[in-house]
Amino acid sequence: MDVQAWTFLIVGLSFALYIFIAIRSRAGSTGEFYVAGKGVPPLANGMATAADWMSAASFISMAGLISFMGRDGGVYLMGWTGGYVLLALLLAPYLRKFGRFTVPDFIGDRYYSSTARLVAVFCAIFVSFTYVAGQMRGVGIVFSRFLEVDIEIGVLIGMAIVFFYAVLGGMKGITYTQVAQYCVLIFAFMVPAIFISIMLTGNAVPQLGLGGEVEGGMHLLDKLDGLSKDLGFDAYTNGSKGTLDVFCITMALMVGTAGLPHVIVRFYTVKRVKDARMSAFWALLFIAVLYTTAPAVAVFARTNLLQEVPGKRFEEIPKGLQKWEESGLLAWTDKNSDGKIQYTKGKAFNGKPQFKEKDGERVLGDQGQGLLTNEAVEGTNELYIDRDIMVLANPEIAGLPDWVVGLVAAGGLAAALSTAAGLLLVISTSFAHDLMKKTLTPDIDEKRELFLARVGAAVAVVIAGYFGINPPGFVAQVVAFAFGLAAASFFPAILLGIFSKRMNREGVISGMIVGILFTASYIIYFQFIDKDAKPWFGISPAGIGTLGMLINFAVAFTVSRFTAPPPEEVQEMVDDIRLPETDEA
Repeated sequence: MDVQAWTFLIVGLSFALYIFIAIRSRAGSTGEFYVAGKGVPPLANGMATAADWMSAASFISMAGLISFMGRDGGVYLMGWTGGYVLLALLLAPYLRKFGRFTVPDFIGDRYYSSTARLVAVFCAIFVSFTYVAGQMRGVGIVFSRFLEVDIEIGVLIGMAIVFFYAVLGGMKGITYTQVAQYCVLIFAFMVPAIFISIMLTGNAVPQLGLGGEVEGGMHLLDKLDGLSKDLGFDAYTNGSKGTLDVFCITMALMVGTAGLPHVIVRFYTVKRVKDARMSAFWALLFIAVLYTTAPAVAVFARTNLLQEVPGKRFEEIPKGLQKWEESGLLAWTDKNSDGKIQYTKGKAFNGKPQFKEKDGERVLGDQGQGLLTNEAVEGTNELYIDRDIMVLANPEIAGLPDWVVGLVAAGGLAAALSTAAGLLLVISTSFAHDLMKKTLTPDIDEKRELFLARVGAAVAVVIAGYFGINPPGFVAQVVAFAFGLAAASFFPAILLGIFSKRMNREGVISGMIVGILFTASYIIYFQFIDKDAKPWFGISPAGIGTLGMLINFAVAFTVSRFTAPPPEEVQEMVDDIRLPETDEA
């Protein structure tokens, strides 16, 4: 069988499994739809949390970014890993003890305010839509290459699958589907990593292969540094980002992780606070398997790319890599007319490449490659490679068996769909529970609330699909923006809600509004309006959430000191949240 046949088989089997689980785990009440009836075992919840947290950005894009950015890409690794530790140790047990369905529920009750709840609902929906755009983009990328359909069609297929098990099963269906998805994605990530590690270094452990020696006795990273400099790139192990920007991006990703509503809600799905802590332990263990492997995958992919592509004719590079041209995620323009690919530092095209089409078919040039409608830019680089394809193309560049390529496709889809489902559930519960039930229509019964939750999930799927087709950046970039928005809005409100009895509703509402407006405005301006403008203090849009968070804290503390303290019962509730937990809670 060829790659496409293997992909159809493995992806089809995995999708059938997800749908079967969703049908068997259909939610019959709002408790099951929102928090799976609080009956998920810690081991299963840890695995589901890992799948929920390890999105397309982790599986597809993170290693791709590290592959291109070198040391600078480590901010994603450090930020997301550290953020989960922060969430698991600092916030999750207390939020679980509080016992509400959602983060806006916590904020509304803790700050005794419907206005605070509404602001939190808006932030949850805004952050979740920003995040889910990256997941749907990842789905489209996988389908576009391996099923040989347009990215838009791929996104629509992903929408249909997520719609089915998110709307039908709710948190109960999503949880057990995510257990299966974790098994698929981790197997798909590790198998090619092990194969390529053996091929390059003779070591079957990718983490050790990263620091191992290649043929000739040279260390792998030294070889990659040499390949990079020979082709005109900076040394791979050198970084170009400023220290302040690295700090801000890492911090924004870290505290943004701790403020992401779709991860936090997972700790409400277990029976006891003790189980929440065990879930956090298992999730961290499962996450570490992928995250300690990702740098090795990035180095393997970059090394293979620099060895297999530069200086060759397009028809001589690995056939699997050639296929990516059909999706528009790889393109070559022969600037010097020598018939060979020159790959060096600099842009090849003005923006992302666009190909000519006639009667729905790609117009081919003399070399067989698609003709481009956009002009090449000055410079010697002739090759465009979308960063999001590196993990998916790595097995093909390395010449691994076709079934491994199909497995990686299934893993990428599992990662994207698992997180997308969790985010869509946050959106639907924020709409049905926090906005409708708790604020606008408190008299609706449970059946009506469950119906509204499913309607909210369905609408969210459609909007998410639109953003997946029209994404504002690379998968990991889009996700980084979501983390920055969460850092600037949710994290201070949650942290102060747990550890500050004096923080009141006026302070937290002001802080959340100012924090998210500042961060969103900065991202929109510097990322989409004036990309050439010099960022403030050298802080990139991906790191501005850190400054937004500090502004949130400052505004919240200032306003709270000039307004009335919380009621006595709220202050007692805060004290109770921090008391050592008994198994009854």
